[in-house]
Amino acid sequence: MKKTNRSVIPGFGLTTGITLAILSVVVLIPLASLVVFSAQMSLDEIIATITRDRVLSSFKVSFVTAFVASLINAIMGIVLAWVLVKYTFPLKRLFDGMIELPFALPTAVAGIALTALTADTGLIGGFFAKFGIKIAFTQIGITVALVFIGIPFVVRAVQPVLEKLDPAYEEAAGVLGASRSRIFWKIIFPEIIPAALTGFGLAFGRCLGEYGSVVFIAGNKPFETEIVPLIIMSELQEYDYASATTIALVMLIASFVTLFLVNLVQTRNTKILKGGA
Repeated sequence: MKKTNRSVIPGFGLTTGITLAILSVVVLIPLASLVVFSAQMSLDEIIATITRDRVLSSFKVSFVTAFVASLINAIMGIVLAWVLVKYTFPLKRLFDGMIELPFALPTAVAGIALTALTADTGLIGGFFAKFGIKIAFTQIGITVALVFIGIPFVVRAVQPVLEKLDPAYEEAAGVLGASRSRIFWKIIFPEIIPAALTGFGLAFGRCLGEYGSVVFIAGNKPFETEIVPLIIMSELQEYDYASATTIALVMLIASFVTLFLVNLVQTRNTKILKGGA
């Protein structure tokens, strides 16, 4: 009798087919459409489109604000994760749950709320306006909105690492006379830095493509506070699909590079942990 090789995982063929079908419909086909529409333009036309002054200005605004916001998130995310893991205080679970509020809150609602707070007549914006600092309708306001939507990525990346960290190493270092700051920088920080970099990369990728929470607070001033998603929307409204997809393709490449670097950090960290074990 002929023996048939059966998969250890039941339903592997069916589930794989469903997964590939969903992946194609949701991810691969839309991404392929970007390449197809962009291919309608010659190389000179593509370069001319993405090097227009207004487009270059929007690239600068999006990348600079996304980087600054992600850097702030990396620092503050570590602090928040540290507080949530290391300390016990009233309403701790409530504050822990509120970290994920940007995921649940509609981005348009977040944008309107942040604009109302940071405008010159708002609670926060009015205070800073007394010192001549304008938040809403500036790049500072864009950064504030991006910090709001990106902070959960860093907190949720660092928090599990801190929870699993063996306190025996800290205790041993303390017994040997190490200060608390030295314990943090020599023992704790090297353990959480890969997770912090992962959170930074994920936050940066999200900030690059954010539209709803930024479009209100940005003010959309040409060459000052216009973001790339707004430029893409403007091109679509003018039915210039080729230009819109070409600009979107640049953002797609930037996102892929970011995700590749994040996966590289995670892979390297996994190999280090296995080697240490």
